[in-house]
Amino acid sequence: MKKQLFTITGILSIIICFSCNLSAQRILIPMDHTQSDHLKAYGITYWVLKQQVTVEWLLNYRGGSFLMDNYPGIIKELRLRGVRFEEISSSDVLQIYSVIDENNMDIVLLEKAAKIAIYSPPNKQPWDDAVTLALAYGEIDYDVIWDDEVLDGKLADYDWLHLHHEDFTGQYGKFYANYRNHEWYQTQQAEFEATAYRLGFQKVSDEKKAVARKIRDYVGKGGFLFAMCSATDALDIALSAEGVDIAASVFDGDPVDPKAQAKLDFSKTFAFENFSLYTDPMIYEYSDIDYPPSFQAVAPGAEADYFTLFEFSAKYDPVPTMLTQNHVGVIKGFMGQTTGFKRDKVKKSIVVMGEVEGGEQIKYIHGNFGKGTFTFLGGHDPEDYRHYVGDPPTRLELYKNSPGYRLILNNVLFPSAKKKERKT
Repeated sequence: MKKQLFTITGILSIIICFSCNLSAQRILIPMDHTQSDHLKAYGITYWVLKQQVTVEWLLNYRGGSFLMDNYPGIIKELRLRGVRFEEISSSDVLQIYSVIDENNMDIVLLEKAAKIAIYSPPNKQPWDDAVTLALAYGEIDYDVIWDDEVLDGKLADYDWLHLHHEDFTGQYGKFYANYRNHEWYQTQQAEFEATAYRLGFQKVSDEKKAVARKIRDYVGKGGFLFAMCSATDALDIALSAEGVDIAASVFDGDPVDPKAQAKLDFSKTFAFENFSLYTDPMIYEYSDIDYPPSFQAVAPGAEADYFTLFEFSAKYDPVPTMLTQNHVGVIKGFMGQTTGFKRDKVKKSIVVMGEVEGGEQIKYIHGNFGKGTFTFLGGHDPEDYRHYVGDPPTRLELYKNSPGYRLILNNVLFPSAKKKERKT
């Protein structure tokens, strides 16, 4: 009798423990308006992936929430980082799955933390990189690489590459008109020239175009590329101008090829075509891709500048759905040397993910190239409408729920995604 009682007691204990586990088996990180810190939510998700724990990205469910197994270490980290989370039961999970099945929602599995590279010069620049700020704030690991690593084939070591405000045309950012007498500009030019000569190139423009082609090869072999601001159009311009001198003599010592425009090859570019170059060194602009042009004061102003995210079918178009996850559908605009992309310069094959409705400006695009993908976002800093050279960096602790910065961080998790197979 005692033995039977012990057995029953043991069974009851097991049932009670099992019930306790069922009551809080999973962790949900909501990404709707209830989230206390959207940006660190991406960081904790990346951290969880580094612990080799699979995460479910619930596309369009509560702003693109994250669902994962419940481990004490994860809960501790969530609390330390100030990220709001919910402990939910198995029945709650089933209810979430039911909602997802019945609506324009889907699930992708995040299985491995992407290895991240930031293409950035070794010397300090007088401006800040929004992606680097986002990664640092979210506590997401990354390596900084430059021309040596790119030309040496080191890109193959990385899953995700970011380019920000970089000039692949050899024109030093087209800052000549306003900053040629500034120490930082002269130092940058000297360092870029020294790098080019050391790597066996006669001109910076030739060396930068070689770097651009290596980046194109990286994407073609399956890499994930994300670029912002002037890196977007400068990269495509450099690719289109292979073997063509488009840099004025103040940049490379010899004049622009008089037939440069006619020699551009748009079949070599990622996203843009049929654009016209601005080769005058006194014009702060590369081409007519950018809209509005940097040298024209036609921006509507911070209070009136917004762009709209497209809504995609989560079940049939999971990639653009991932890249547009947000808790809002309309996002305030922000300027840069390349603020946005003129509609008629974007290739028809490109997926438009964000635009100014009824206007010429496209803000956010995505496309495939070979086995890889590229995503371009216009503008310099989502929380600084006009970020001037020398301005202090944005303090992201003041913008924990920034919709614009969420677009950047969607891209960080994108390489980790695999569509979840559903049982029929």
